[in-house]
Amino acid sequence: MFANKVVLITGASSGIGAETALDFSKLDAKLVITGRNKQNLENVAKQCEENSPSCLKPLIVIADMNNESDVENIIKTTINEFKQLDVLVNNAGVLESGSIENTSLNQYDRVMNTNVRGPYHLTMLATPHLVKTKGNIVNVSSVTGLRSFPNVLAYCMSKSALDQFTRCVALELALKGVRVNAVNPGVITTGLHMKSSMNEQEYEEFIKNCAQSHALGRAGDAKEVSSVIVFLASDAASNMTGVTLPVDGGRHAMCPR
Repeated sequence: MFANKVVLITGASSGIGAETALDFSKLDAKLVITGRNKQNLENVAKQCEENSPSCLKPLIVIADMNNESDVENIIKTTINEFKQLDVLVNNAGVLESGSIENTSLNQYDRVMNTNVRGPYHLTMLATPHLVKTKGNIVNVSSVTGLRSFPNVLAYCMSKSALDQFTRCVALELALKGVRVNAVNPGVITTGLHMKSSMNEQEYEEFIKNCAQSHALGRAGDAKEVSSVIVFLASDAASNMTGVTLPVDGGRHAMCPR
């Protein structure tokens, strides 16, 4: 399905990004994986190579999405190596807690720069190459882009912006044959929340609470999101663009009672 297609995934060193890389490798895609953690990326690359029917080893690019020259280098390295780009998965993101009463401008800048400015910049640079291949883009957003939640203010705003970015770019590139979609996960057991602000006990409570906050009565796992990313990037979704697709166990449809 993705043989001879070049797929670029940001934030591929763990969680949804790593799982997505693995899924694409099983379909024989030529992968470019980026992130900040070299060791983790090498582990992911090794797994991808083992799972790839043609034993393809992903190209690793160490990059921080907040660093403009790093972002430029991602596209430059990809095109130098493969001469083409077919799929861009904007997955790199950060989650931080904070309400209007206790957030800071630094937090706003950190979250918006990583979650919005980074994908904006990378997509800008990737677009001419995607137009050539009539490729597509999948952005990894969140249910917080579709619904409002307290105490994750900057994060909610960033994902809402990413959803609007998805729709606008979809309209701009549609007639050039480039599709642009997003997945909007609910709580996924990747450990992202522990990285953000929770200790182990708080995280356990948080996951337990998903029984109430998600219609399916549980948190999701990374594989459940990665399989939808692969679907959106595939020809099976050839008539879908500008879509923000909840993969959230029904959380977007819930109302407190």
